[in-house]
Amino acid sequence: MSMPPSRHLLAPLLPLALCALLAGCGKSANLQVGLNDADANEIVTLLSRHGIEAQKAATKEGVTLTVKADDIARATTAMQAAGLPRRALSDLGQVFKKDSMISTPLEERARYIHALSAELESTLQQFDNVISARVHVVLPERIAPGEPIQPSSAAVFVKYHGTMDEDTLLPRIRQLVASSIPGLSGEGGRSKVSVVMASSAYTAPVIDWSEVGPFRVQAGSATSLRMTLIGLALLSATLLGGLLFALGRYHPRLAAMLKSHFGKPPAFSADAAVRD
Repeated sequence: MSMPPSRHLLAPLLPLALCALLAGCGKSANLQVGLNDADANEIVTLLSRHGIEAQKAATKEGVTLTVKADDIARATTAMQAAGLPRRALSDLGQVFKKDSMISTPLEERARYIHALSAELESTLQQFDNVISARVHVVLPERIAPGEPIQPSSAAVFVKYHGTMDEDTLLPRIRQLVASSIPGLSGEGGRSKVSVVMASSAYTAPVIDWSEVGPFRVQAGSATSLRMTLIGLALLSATLLGGLLFALGRYHPRLAAMLKSHFGKPPAFSADAAVRD
């Protein structure tokens, strides 16, 4: 049994439609799971500046971020450079939460040092352009009976991106840390606070955006998108013309309707072909 002529025309279009459908179904991969909403929003904003689209999904464990599988490497690099997601810091209330009836002096001291470091790290991360901060605190302690008490000290590491005036910021960090740790007040205490600052080697690319009709794409892809849209428009017009030709030529009712409307059969109808 032979195929109707109109189906002969439409048959080559099926593979094209299938390819277009498959092209629009890119694979997605989980980028981060178990995030809180604030961290997830911060990561989505960062990736958007890098031209990467991320999707949020709420789960029982927290927020899950997904991106296209091809964007995993770029997204991971951008997040690492920005220090995201931020390390979870415990506040004083969480650290000193009682899990047992009696705590040893060593446990109490460890909790206090951890909480003090976490609070300082959280404060230092509020400075502009700071990616991450670590604070290591040493409190006064007598190593052995009869030995002199080891004085307080602190070591601070700050990683930042962009430009930062270290000469202005270093004294402020020393003053902040020394004022927060017992035994480090005064000029002598500030001298026992060592601060190391490091600039991130990663430089975020500057992305230029361009508007192509209703689409917002990177400037480098604008020309390709325009040519693609023009090609699709021409292909659609060609297919529509072919479809109308087939229907008008092999569909008697449509040919009769066009004849009654225009007063004569269309040039591509079967009646016109017979008349010629």
